[in-house]
Amino acid sequence: MRKLTLSTAETIISAAYEKAAELNLKPLTVVVLDAGGHAIALKRQDGSSIMRPQIATGKAVGALAVGTGTRWLNANAETRPHFVNALNGASGGAIIPVPGGVLVKNEEGETLGAVGITGDTSENDEACAVAGIEAVKLVADCG
Repeated sequence: MRKLTLSTAETIISAAYEKAAELNLKPLTVVVLDAGGHAIALKRQDGSSIMRPQIATGKAVGALAVGTGTRWLNANAETRPHFVNALNGASGGAIIPVPGGVLVKNEEGETLGAVGITGDTSENDEACAVAGIEAVKLVADCG
């Protein structure tokens, strides 16, 4: 199993920001967590609003909590709101159930960590996370 390193996390963040520039997005905040939910790296672009680190982390934590990207949580928030509310309560309010939290997996399907991005639309946040993960030759699981 490959481990996420600081160097890998920094490359993920740089590639995510390159994708954001290509798409002309609003300022983003990106966090990379290891499989245990610990932050490896977090960067906030100039102009990114003050709660963005917490939101990005909440997206990444949400993905780790359910074992798939937060697109799944978003769908379940619509169809099973009691479940998502209970999950968020059990986590102490740490989960943000919208797209932009993407699991990082190796080719064998093992979870290495998660990327959380916020600042633009959830779909654009997710696209940047996928670009970052793919830049380091790992597998993105959006849910």
